[in-house]
Amino acid sequence: MVYKKLHEWNLSPKEAVEIQRELRKKLQFIPFEGEPKYVAGVDLSFPRSKEGLAVVVVLEYPSFKIVELATERGEVPFPYIPGLLAFREGPLFLRAWEKLKIRPDVVVFDGQGIAHPRKLGIASHMGLFIEIPTIGVAKSRLYGSYAEPENKACSWSYLYDNEGIIGCVMRTKEGSAPIFVSPGHLIDVESSMRLIKSFTLPGKRIPEPTRLAHIYTQRLKRSLF
Repeated sequence: MVYKKLHEWNLSPKEAVEIQRELRKKLQFIPFEGEPKYVAGVDLSFPRSKEGLAVVVVLEYPSFKIVELATERGEVPFPYIPGLLAFREGPLFLRAWEKLKIRPDVVVFDGQGIAHPRKLGIASHMGLFIEIPTIGVAKSRLYGSYAEPENKACSWSYLYDNEGIIGCVMRTKEGSAPIFVSPGHLIDVESSMRLIKSFTLPGKRIPEPTRLAHIYTQRLKRSLF
């Protein structure tokens, strides 16, 4: 699968921050009409400090049957710095993305979309590269304020910053911590909420695209290390 080449990756943290500030101006937030035919999930793992594994799993919707799986293993030279995750994980993801044959209608990332100090989490950043609607689903808050949703499945509240709504906090499973959902690129907050709710099976905390991608990442890690 092809993608747009927006910048180089051999950057200092200061240069990376400046790129984020420029790229955020290109983001578009539009409703996602109808239902997807194919949805992809992305997960990365770092079994060693400078080595990573990337998995992209493509699922048929609504059956969640796996129709394609792409993986990539490689060096990860950029250090872990909160807020700059895309510069650590992005190159490896894009190399896995190139291997795909089926074009998904929406891609879900284990990370942030615009719920990010510079509005450019990994889902937003990679959305600009792949030019497909992207959603960020994180297990913890990076940025923004919210009221804790009720302790029951499908309860939620909006996530805010000083400019307005940037996503939602969704409790997908009673008794479990909520997930943090925010649009990446080419999709809006309401559509992101609707799709992630429909991608999450009863009794599961994490939506199927990223849940299955994580399972395969862990299997790959066990087979290689």
